[in-house]
Amino acid sequence: MTTSPSPATPGSAPQVWFLTGSQGLYGEETLAQVERQSRAVAAVVADAPGLPVQVVWKPVLTSADAIRRALVDANGDDACVGVVAWMHTFSPAKMWISGLDALRKPLLHLHTQADASLPWGSIDMNFMNLNQAAHGDREFGFVQTRLRVPRTTVAGHAGDARTRGLVESWARAALGVAELRRLRLARFGDNMRDVAVTEGDKVEAELRFGTSVNTYGVNDLVALVDAVEETEVDVLVKEYADAYAVAPELLPGGERHGSLRYAAQIEAGLRRFLTGGGFGAFTTNFEDLGGLRQLPGLAVQRLMADGYGFGGEGDWKTSVLLRTLKTVGAGRPGGTSFMEDYTYHLGPGPQRILGAHMLEVCPSIAAERPTVEIHPLGIGAREDPVRMRFTAAPGEGLVVGMCDLGERFRLVGNGIRVVEPDEELTSLPVAAAVWEPQPDLPTSAECWLMAGGPHHTVLSTQVGPDTLHQLAELLRTELVFIDDTTTRRDFTDRLRWNAAYQRLSLPL
Repeated sequence: MTTSPSPATPGSAPQVWFLTGSQGLYGEETLAQVERQSRAVAAVVADAPGLPVQVVWKPVLTSADAIRRALVDANGDDACVGVVAWMHTFSPAKMWISGLDALRKPLLHLHTQADASLPWGSIDMNFMNLNQAAHGDREFGFVQTRLRVPRTTVAGHAGDARTRGLVESWARAALGVAELRRLRLARFGDNMRDVAVTEGDKVEAELRFGTSVNTYGVNDLVALVDAVEETEVDVLVKEYADAYAVAPELLPGGERHGSLRYAAQIEAGLRRFLTGGGFGAFTTNFEDLGGLRQLPGLAVQRLMADGYGFGGEGDWKTSVLLRTLKTVGAGRPGGTSFMEDYTYHLGPGPQRILGAHMLEVCPSIAAERPTVEIHPLGIGAREDPVRMRFTAAPGEGLVVGMCDLGERFRLVGNGIRVVEPDEELTSLPVAAAVWEPQPDLPTSAECWLMAGGPHHTVLSTQVGPDTLHQLAELLRTELVFIDDTTTRRDFTDRLRWNAAYQRLSLPL
């Protein structure tokens, strides 16, 4: 089982509770069969490969009081990140109203049955009464729709590959929701001056997502950096040499070894600040470095690799999104990183985007062992910073950004294929990724711009579009996604329709 990688995560393993609906009408013998089959189905769900949570079976629910108590208990249990509900027989859905109204955890409606095949020759009314998911789940589906309960619905036998894949996708989205609700983010300084899209309503973010975003003085961090012991620096320097290809000038005895040691001081101090405050994400701003001698580069990259969220230039929304998707994708192949669309290759050959940032790209997406180098940085008015340098590994993925439209947040996503650059990026002194956006670069860029998508994004080859859609649905947050079927005209219409829907469905 994979859990969220940050020190901010509670110690107990994440769980989803498996709830089964029935009623007393069928008698004790039938309910005993329901329980046996319910346990068996829950065990099949729990045995799915790659499922990042424990499945905890709960007793069969046959009354409104029991249902409400189970769902209220789920709300209050920090280990529970979501609830799976299955109506094994016919469970009159009025019994579920007060419970569903109270539920605050993500819900998966699993529309399944105990056996994949019907015993055609022996089916009688006893069998029909026992195996009524086709009946009971429709009743349950209606009441969820009537109450406008955000949920994911999956139909199919619990052992089928498709069903298991969708359940895993929902479980990962539920982990993302749980992480958002407990996430604390530290901003060192404010936004980059005069930049619009990185601004946002932090009160609204805490109300809608549960994330606490607060600012701390950069020199609060500097005090911890300056207090780092030489022995701590020695340990990190050795770790760098073991993990990466460190430039000779930065190694012990090299003429710039002092710069590497200061980068290690920043990492040690920053880790102490984040772990001490229970933070899972943070931001920096090159315009506000206080007493720091370098813009944090290597430290930020290594913290992202450990699961922390990060946003450059005070961009807390991207930091929140990065932390969430790292939680969602933990344990899956690929990587997830802070990213920025920097420049385009418009031809000849396939049109591509070159993405990078000043220093802060996560090595989880690296194709090969990163190098650790030092180069000048023409902004920030500080010493040359140390950073990892690499190119992203090829693979299918997505980029997604968050913007604040005033009355709501919007997620803008784009399916991509990360590719190798046409030529080696020998002169680029930072980590980078090259990708081809769906359906093509002009359509992708036009739609992204019309949606108001930000220039900072999260690039992931771990999280797929289905999981992203489920996450947005569970958060009741708008997502517009650009894929290989997108056209400019249809996308423009979708933005207009979404505007009307979002305004009408806006929670009070």
